[in-house]
Amino acid sequence: MSPLVIDSLHVSVDDKEILKGLSLTVPTGEVHAIMGPNGSGKSTLAVTLMGHPKYRVTSGTAMFDDQDILKLSPDARSKLGLFLSFQYPQEVAGVSLGNFLRTALNVRRKEPMAVPEFYTLIQQKAEQMGMDEDFITRGINENFSGGEKKRAEILQMMILEPRMCILDETDSGLDIDALKIVADGVNSLRSPDRGFLVITHYQRLLNYIKPDVVHVLIDGKIVRTGGAEVAMELEVSGYETIPT
Repeated sequence: MSPLVIDSLHVSVDDKEILKGLSLTVPTGEVHAIMGPNGSGKSTLAVTLMGHPKYRVTSGTAMFDDQDILKLSPDARSKLGLFLSFQYPQEVAGVSLGNFLRTALNVRRKEPMAVPEFYTLIQQKAEQMGMDEDFITRGINENFSGGEKKRAEILQMMILEPRMCILDETDSGLDIDALKIVADGVNSLRSPDRGFLVITHYQRLLNYIKPDVVHVLIDGKIVRTGGAEVAMELEVSGYETIPT
């Protein structure tokens, strides 16, 4: 499987440059974490990779499966195997989580999954995520708590089984019990054929989702790359000690 290869990516929002030549490679089969302070460009990277129209790519490439995904529609990127777990998942009233996921899954399949088979699958995954069965019939994230929204994001990932998973601050707003459940869901999907880009402020998430590589993003550029020890150092010394 081809890695996600980002080369010299420059991205602007409202004529303000946020990413300033970011380069990064995430092989399938590995978990890469990106850490950085507020405003460093972490979420900008996530939504740019998925094609948010507000974020303007001024130069650079992002290759996956030998295709420059920056030239593809968000729908085509998803079908290629990219998935984004949002930092702030939105409510979609009137569209049940179950119907949404069944439709999204069948778009990726040669043959639609039978309704009974699908609901057996989603019930099993919901139970694994500690979610009551009634969540499946409720509107997407409608009246969900913050922790329930994050669990629903991971449930979607478990059903769709993408090949490159981008998790944008999935740990924000989670108590320790919810954090463990979310991390267990992520870890259950680790595979030689699947890569992860885990974006977080804090080292605590990485206690549960062990990264192969940690990157530090400051002012729109990767300024340091290393092993899990980098996250531990940041927990002690903070970002101000990292030379830019």
